[in-house]
Amino acid sequence: MSSATAAPQRQRQSRPSTSDPKATARARTTRWARRAPLLPALIFLIIVTQLPFVATLIISFMNWNSLRPNDTSFAGIDNYISVLTDQGLRASIITTIILTVTVVLVSLLLGLGLALLLDKKFIGRGIVRTMLIAPFLIVPVAAALVWKHALLNPSYGLVNGTLTWVWSLFGSDNPPQPELLSQAPLFAVEASLIWQWTPFMMLILLAGLQSRPMDVIEAAQIDGASRWQIFRYLTLPHLRQYLELGGLLGTIYIVQNFDAVFTLTSGGLGTANLPFSIYQTFYTANDYGLASATGVVVVIGTIIIATFALRTVFTLFQKEESR
Repeated sequence: MSSATAAPQRQRQSRPSTSDPKATARARTTRWARRAPLLPALIFLIIVTQLPFVATLIISFMNWNSLRPNDTSFAGIDNYISVLTDQGLRASIITTIILTVTVVLVSLLLGLGLALLLDKKFIGRGIVRTMLIAPFLIVPVAAALVWKHALLNPSYGLVNGTLTWVWSLFGSDNPPQPELLSQAPLFAVEASLIWQWTPFMMLILLAGLQSRPMDVIEAAQIDGASRWQIFRYLTLPHLRQYLELGGLLGTIYIVQNFDAVFTLTSGGLGTANLPFSIYQTFYTANDYGLASATGVVVVIGTIIIATFALRTVFTLFQKEESR
C-alpha cells in the first residue's frame, strides 16, 4: 500500500466514530470544556448591553412621560415619526452630521500631515510622538474643560491672551477679544474634538506608513520619481484603507459625542447634537418614549457605520495576511 493511500486511512482511524456513543460524549465534553470559560463573559455582555437595548426598544414604542404617569399607552411608530418630523430633532440631526463630517475630515488631514512628519527620522522623534498622542489620552470631559477655561475664556484664556500680545506688538491698545463660545459655538466644539481626535488618526496612518513596501518606493526613487509622485501614486493608494478605517472609526465615536457639547455650550446656540437631544428629552422633558426612539435611531445609524468599519478591517487584515 502506498503512503498516499495510507495517510487518509490513518486520518479516518484517528477520527472518532460517530457511532461510538462514548467517543461522541467525550467530544461534546471537550467542546464544552473549551467554551465554558467564555460563558461568564458572554452572560455579562448580554446583561450589560443587550437587555438594556431590548428595554429601550420596547419603551420607544410607548407613549410614556413621567410628568403624566397615568397616561402611558402604546404609541406604535409615532415616536419614530416625531424624531424625523420634529424641528428641534431634525436640527440636531443636521448638527450631528456637520459636526461629524468636519471633525473627521480635518482630523484625517492633520493626522496625515503629522504621520508623514513622524515617519521621518529625526532627533527626539519619540518625545514628539508622545507629546502628540497626549491629547487623545485625556479624559473627554477634562479636555472640554481645558478648552472652555484655559483656551477659550474671553478674560483669561490663552487664545485671547495671545491675540492681545500680538496686537500689542503693533502698538494697539484696544485689541479684539472674540468670545468663540458665544460667537462661534459650533466651531469651538469642532476645534476641541479635532484637537482630541487628530492623534487617533495620526496613529492609524502612521501604522499604514510604516507598513509600506519600501522596495517599491526605492525602485521608484531610482527611476527618478519625485516625492510628490511617490506620495500620490504609491503612498496615498496604500493608505486608502487606513484612511477609510480612521474615518469610519472616528465617525462611530464622534456621532455619539456628548461630553464636548455638554461641557462647552450646554447644547445652546445651535450646537445640540443627537446625544445631547436624547439627554434633554429624557431628563428635561421626561419623555422616555421619544428619548428611547431617538436613541434607537442613533444606534441603527452607528450599526450601519460599524458594519462598513468592520468590512474595512477584515479587508485590511486579509491584505496583510496575503503578503
